[in-house]
Amino acid sequence: MGRDHLRIQEYFSNVETVKEHHGYFCSVGQALTVVILGSVCGSKNVSQISQWAEHERVKDFLATHFHIERIPCYYWFLCLLKLINIDSLNQCLSRWTQSLLPDGMSVLTLSFDGKTIRSTGKMDKYSSPLHIVSAHLANLGITLAGKKVDSKSNEIPAVRDLIGLLEIGGCIIVADALHCQKETAALIVEKQADYLLNAKDNQAALKKDIEEYVQDPELRKTMDSARTVEKNGGRLEIRSGFVSYDIDWLLGKEQWKNLSCIGAINRQFHL
Repeated sequence: MGRDHLRIQEYFSNVETVKEHHGYFCSVGQALTVVILGSVCGSKNVSQISQWAEHERVKDFLATHFHIERIPCYYWFLCLLKLINIDSLNQCLSRWTQSLLPDGMSVLTLSFDGKTIRSTGKMDKYSSPLHIVSAHLANLGITLAGKKVDSKSNEIPAVRDLIGLLEIGGCIIVADALHCQKETAALIVEKQADYLLNAKDNQAALKKDIEEYVQDPELRKTMDSARTVEKNGGRLEIRSGFVSYDIDWLLGKEQWKNLSCIGAINRQFHL
């Protein structure tokens, strides 16, 4: 194992804590290293990670390659993890994850999506179900970062925060209609990425202009197009996509920074 593998500790050595701590033989950064490695090896919770780390071969591996000579017990793992500032941890995780990516992001699609963890609605410590916004690299199946928000209505600033945090240069950014916002598009371009946003009722005028253009039979003939057919869930799905770079006519085009094309997808389902 080369020195590059030791760098995992470098990303977590300066993680911030909610209060100062003294007297632990294992640093917060070392504890996080063990937790991450244990998770990668299939451990599902802190109890399993603690048991995994106590195995003689694992202890030898951690000591040899990561200079972690002593393993905290389950109780001290919890004590150390409770000290961590979540926002700081999120930034450290994001930087580490991005360091593992291949050079060049120009062919990668980064999607922003919000999910409600409905089971948290039944937990006493949550006044409402937990909602998390994630940045996911679809090509590699990697989640780069996530951010907790109070509700779906708070997704817009959360996504902008993540865009500001991440190195997204060269990526194509996709998101649902909620994030079809001029300010979000401008921020993406400032970060040297491209955007593909879904225009719906929150951008009613833009949606109407695109619909009328695509639904015109003569104009549709001039558009680039593609078609896919596949079986999904017992039904046949036919998707037809249309794209046009002829957008000089589009009112308000200059308000969308670097806007270069419009398009639409028609979906048909057959049982």
